[in-house]
Amino acid sequence: MINDVVTTRPLPKRLLGFFAVLLAATAAFAVIGLILGMVGTFVFNGGGGITWTFLSEFPRNSNTEGGIWPALAGTTFLVLLMTILGVPIGTATAIYLSEFAKQDSWFARSVRFAVNTLAGVPSIVFGLFGVGFFVQFMGTGIDGFLGTSSFGDGSLLWASATLAVLTLPVVIVAVEESFRAVPKDLREASLALGATRWQTIVKVVLPNSLTGILTGSILAVGRGAGEVAAIIFVGVTYSSESLPSAVTEKFMHLGYHLFVLSTQSPDVDKTLPLQFATTLVLLGLTFLLNLTAILIRSRLRK
Repeated sequence: MINDVVTTRPLPKRLLGFFAVLLAATAAFAVIGLILGMVGTFVFNGGGGITWTFLSEFPRNSNTEGGIWPALAGTTFLVLLMTILGVPIGTATAIYLSEFAKQDSWFARSVRFAVNTLAGVPSIVFGLFGVGFFVQFMGTGIDGFLGTSSFGDGSLLWASATLAVLTLPVVIVAVEESFRAVPKDLREASLALGATRWQTIVKVVLPNSLTGILTGSILAVGRGAGEVAAIIFVGVTYSSESLPSAVTEKFMHLGYHLFVLSTQSPDVDKTLPLQFATTLVLLGLTFLLNLTAILIRSRLRK
């Protein structure tokens, strides 16, 4: 009788574990199904519209005809320049927080509080910050100093700087975690052999954290490539008949171009195939940039 009671007690735990696994699996399959359904919808409705003409031509007739070449090139330029501006600053901040700052100091706590706060700020606020700080303050100041009129208006440079600030929290958190994952014994061994702290960081910590830095870059690319609200005031333009020849010029962006097609086009229904095709290209570009960074990270890890 006692043995029967003992053997039947684990049954509720088994049932609880089974339902927990079932719930987790259901949620996972639901997410995968939503993603496949979304991508399938875009492929079904927009796959036929992706041609070489669509990818290589300029838009015509108030964006209702033609291609997306300036938007595609502008988005690529924006993401690359954003990465160049944001990743080094985020990496330097993570190096300070991980290697130099005292973890209980008020300054380190203030920096972490600022990073966490920035991560929760709506992207439209970053756009207004870009207008006030980069365009009106820095741009006007540079123009006054140089005697030019190139920097006091929205441009590819200020849009990239705005997105760099927006993605800083992502980069800082990812890179700092990769620094913390480097074993402390490696640092102590380097210092014991006579290396300075900076030499230890450059020769030991950074090489062992490259995958984490690339992870931060990947997350930044994924966040910045499709961002529209943050750049809508600082350089993106409705339409363009040429590519930007300098970072001080305005540019087209796939996300904003999609917004224009769906809300400001003279004939929204006519542009519906263009909307699906543009969305598919934006997803493909983001995937391609992420895949490139993942392959580089995998190669460095090996």
